[in-house]
Order: sequence, then C-alpha cells, then structure tokens
Amino acid sequence: ELRENNSLNIRKIAILSMFVTISLTIFVLESLMPPVINIPGIKPGFANIVTLFLLVNTNKRSAFTVLIVRIILASIFAGQIMSLFYSLSGGILSLLAMSIVLYITKKKTVWFASVVGAIFHNIGQILAAVVVLGSWTVICYLPVLLISGCITGLITGLITEFLDRSLAKGAFLDRLNKILCVKKVS
Repeated sequence: ELRENNSLNIRKIAILSMFVTISLTIFVLESLMPPVINIPGIKPGFANIVTLFLLVNTNKRSAFTVLIVRIILASIFAGQIMSLFYSLSGGILSLLAMSIVLYITKKKTVWFASVVGAIFHNIGQILAAVVVLGSWTVICYLPVLLISGCITGLITGLITEFLDRSLAKGAFLDRLNKILCVKKVS
C-alpha cells in the first residue's frame, strides 16, 4: 500500500509539473509577442487557460498549486521579482473569484468565470500597487484594466471551453482525475 501511495504521489507531481510547464511555456511565448495595445500591464494572460482548465476539470488544490508555482517561476525567469507581489495578488484573487463563479454556476459558464477572474486579477494587482506605492492614485488606471480584462477574460474562457469540450471526448480527463484523486461530482 505504501508503494502504491508513493507511485500515486510521483504521478501527481509529474502531472502537476506538466501543467506548470505548459503554463510557463505559454507565459514565455506571450511575453515574446508584441503588445496589441501599447498600455503597460495589458496582456492576454493565456497562461491562465491552464489554471481555469484545472479548476473546471480537477480541483482547487491542483489549480492553486500550478498557479503559485507558475507565478514564482515566471517572476524568476522574467527577472522581475517585483512583479511577484502583483502577480500573486491578482492570481490568488482571480482563482478565488473563478472558484466561486464555477461553484455557483455548477461549472456551466466557464467563459463567465474567466471574465470575472480577469476582473478580479486586475483588482488584485491595483490593490497591490496601492500598497507598494502607498497611494490611491493608481486606482484611476482600473477602468482601462477592467475593460481589457473583460475582453481577454472572454477570449481565455472561450479557449478553455473549446479545449475542455475537445478533451472531454477522450479518456484524458478520466485518467487525469484518477491520478489527481479527484472524485467525480454528478
């Protein structure tokens, strides 16, 4: 039994590492793209597809683990440790908001959860900026971030829904949930 548990834990670590790698790869590729709009802080946030996919198909613990590891490694790889505080604030608040929306809607409106997550990510980052800068003046930047967050959140949510529907046709999700010990909810 101990050997079986160790084997399961190793598989769980490997699966979560795979998702961290996918989200980090998306983050790096996104950082190489020229900005669509030349406004600081606005980017698509496609790495969040992985977080949302895990929230919908596994559990909050797996999504949280991948999110935190990705944020820490992305901050180190990008050489922007200061962004760690902003990213953690936005990421954790976003994960919490998406979890609540998915719970309330019984995971039926992934795109809407993504939009809400993007909005709360921006709110979290603005609150972090208020703390770091010691000034509320940065809050005037919030409307621009909220508009861009709605657009990018919608795109991210629709991509996640497409990915979810595509993978639901195979045995991938069943195997993933078995490895991550996720109980099926009817």
